[in-house]
Amino acid sequence: MDADLRRRIDELEQQLQCAVVETGRVQGDLAAARDREAQALEWQTATAEILKVIAASPSDAQPAFEAIASNAKRLLRGFSATVLRFIGDELHLVAYTPTSPEADAGLRASFPRHIAAFPTFALVRGGETVQFPDSEADEVPEPNRRLARLRGFRSVLFTPLMNRGTAVGMISITRAEPGAFAAHHVQLLQTFADQAVIAIENARLFNETRAALERQTATAEILNAIASSPTDVHPVFDAISESARRLLAGQTALVTRVVGDMLHLAACTAGSPEGDAEIRISFPSPLSSRAIHSRVAETGKIAFRTDVETEPDVPQAVKDMARARGYRSILVVPMLREGVAIGTIGVSRAEPGAFPEAQINLLKTFADQAVIAIENARLFEQLQARTAELARSLDDLRAAQDRLVQTEKLASLGQLTAGIAHEIKNPLNFVNNFAALSAELTDELNEVLAPVALADSTRGEIDELTGLLKGNLQKIVQHGKRADSIVKNMLLHSRSGSGEHRPTDVNALVEESLNLAYHGARAERPQFNVTLGRAFDPEAGAIEAFPQEITRVLLNLISNGFYAVEKRCSRGETGFEPTVSASTRSRGDFVEISIRDNGVGIPPEVKDKMYNPFFTTKPPGEGTGLGLSMSHDIIVKQHGGRIDVATEPGEFTEFTILLPRRSSFSNGTRGQT
Repeated sequence: MDADLRRRIDELEQQLQCAVVETGRVQGDLAAARDREAQALEWQTATAEILKVIAASPSDAQPAFEAIASNAKRLLRGFSATVLRFIGDELHLVAYTPTSPEADAGLRASFPRHIAAFPTFALVRGGETVQFPDSEADEVPEPNRRLARLRGFRSVLFTPLMNRGTAVGMISITRAEPGAFAAHHVQLLQTFADQAVIAIENARLFNETRAALERQTATAEILNAIASSPTDVHPVFDAISESARRLLAGQTALVTRVVGDMLHLAACTAGSPEGDAEIRISFPSPLSSRAIHSRVAETGKIAFRTDVETEPDVPQAVKDMARARGYRSILVVPMLREGVAIGTIGVSRAEPGAFPEAQINLLKTFADQAVIAIENARLFEQLQARTAELARSLDDLRAAQDRLVQTEKLASLGQLTAGIAHEIKNPLNFVNNFAALSAELTDELNEVLAPVALADSTRGEIDELTGLLKGNLQKIVQHGKRADSIVKNMLLHSRSGSGEHRPTDVNALVEESLNLAYHGARAERPQFNVTLGRAFDPEAGAIEAFPQEITRVLLNLISNGFYAVEKRCSRGETGFEPTVSASTRSRGDFVEISIRDNGVGIPPEVKDKMYNPFFTTKPPGEGTGLGLSMSHDIIVKQHGGRIDVATEPGEFTEFTILLPRRSSFSNGTRGQT
């Protein structure tokens, strides 16, 4: 009984011990599970924090790099953490966790540096994860050992940032004590590396999208400027220079044009008033100068300087100019039309550095748009010139048609007038002749009745009647002659055969007309006297005209001037000296003839009607009212010219005739006038 009890107790104790062991194991598993859960939660929190930083800064990966470095150090229980980028053959420091001021300064001074100086970094760039459990071990490269001593760590883990199979950077985590990094720590650091790549790609895509939108907006603005200003390229150049400066992050942008062998400034967007003034005094400049814009304009090739101060082949004068303008780097592209540079576009920056290919292509696009604007303006101006030329041709054709129609009308009027002359002239001559004969017969009647004995009252009545009859007959003769003059002037106004249409010397024609009119006036009125003025332009030359018709116009205007000054003389003004002057002047494709007198002038109410046929202000028998009407038709309708008048009542009158040198109305098509 005791043995069984004892055995039973032993079994229970054994079971209890097993239970205690199992309970400890379970408790250990629970603790480990809790640790893993806490660690997983911590990792998830860190991941969420980094993703939140990435979302908050889509255009800049720097805040994400700093968050990744901080979380990597904390979660991997590290001494320090760094994030680095591969740029070309160099490794650049982009983020780190601080340790001490001296160590941090030494870290910053160590970068950027060539990857070839660190064989370990070359392995990481190849996509490998590398760790050194102890930086003092013999297999650790000397550069890494020196860096570890500088920073104060003993173990380090390097993980590449892989983007589409290519390493774009790396993350490193260090510890102050030696020892290998656990697999899950390597995996965690790789997760941080993936998040860094996400931040890089996110920033790249965001910035590329924004840059593309800015380029499209700038292109749209430039195209809008081109459409809004088809004849003026300056608004387009202003828009291009401003867009180039903004999108290429430049300090100054300018546009130049080639004019002959000189380069002229077309637009400028400067960063300061001093820089703007310095730029403007540099132009125009010869294409043969050593300035970069002149060189690009002459060669038609892109040119740039990444650093004016340090490049070995930069002339001192160029350095001085760059300092005055305040730039270190510059990019200039040609504006090419059919392979020939017609201008340049340049952007300069205050800091040194190369221009990316995308920015070079963007500036080329702006150059192409500038050429489009120039061509658009040139073609538009050509179109306007051609349109104006066609409009002038159409006006000339219509004027020729009008003159031809007028000529036909005048021809018809001439035929009608000739018929009227035949129908009226004979009876008018009969009236004039028989009226004059009847006046003579009254004298003969008085002679016949003289010896006849008549009562005084009867003789008085006969004398009175014969006197009245003679006076009436004389009035018939007077008005008959006026009617005959009107008919003659109508025939003159519409007669045929106005002479030959030929080149005519203007000065000689005016001189001849002035002398002819003067001698004619003196022949009619010997007491008439007037001062003749002449001012002939030697360049007046010759015109194509009907010289006889122009002479008729000049004689009419000069005669009117004689009449005006004679009328003013009759007023008895003291010190008045009657003057009629003629002048000529060359007007390029036209010739100007002026006839001026200092007579009584023309009242406004008369000026409005003076070209109307049969309108005259002269007393009956002294004018027919056809002189100015005929003159207007000859100058305007027959020769395609213009006749204007300037006058001041009581002071002067000046008629100005403008005649084309070449007439589109040939002699062969003239017809009757």
